[in-house]
Amino acid sequence: MKTIKTIFIITTITVLLISCKEQPKEKEINKTEKADLSKEKEVVLSVMKAYKDAIQNLTTEGTFELFTQNATIFEQGKVEGTYKDYIDHHLGPELGHFKSFTFSNYKIDVTVNLPYAFTTENYLYTIVLKGNKAKATKERTIESKGVATSVLEKIDGEWKIIHSHTSFKKIKQ
Repeated sequence: MKTIKTIFIITTITVLLISCKEQPKEKEINKTEKADLSKEKEVVLSVMKAYKDAIQNLTTEGTFELFTQNATIFEQGKVEGTYKDYIDHHLGPELGHFKSFTFSNYKIDVTVNLPYAFTTENYLYTIVLKGNKAKATKERTIESKGVATSVLEKIDGEWKIIHSHTSFKKIKQ
């Protein structure tokens, strides 16, 4: 009987100690989640900035690492295909005709919902097209208002663009 009382007392004390052990507070968990999502948001912003900077530098160098191999690209209501297709048949050749490409009034909104992130970019852009003596064309400037949405996925610890859709409207001059 004494053994049963001793076992009961030890069990009761153990249960009380375990139940009294301090559990993380909900607010602390939310702060950690917000801090982690804030870090993820910063990385997503750096991916999008790297892409924007490359375009402003009139290059696609280093941009293929920002996209998945089968990322889908849409522009102005047209399916461009994969990022490689887009570079080979659209943006790549265009960049060769540009003297400059600059973004202004750039704003980006990022939402992270792991393992995905969603971005919306709003901007003005100015393209200066090179003149071409052989075609008797003069240098000219195009100004447009643009918007882009992208979906990124965190794959093997890295954020990659898996979907991008851009559209623009020329600014009346």
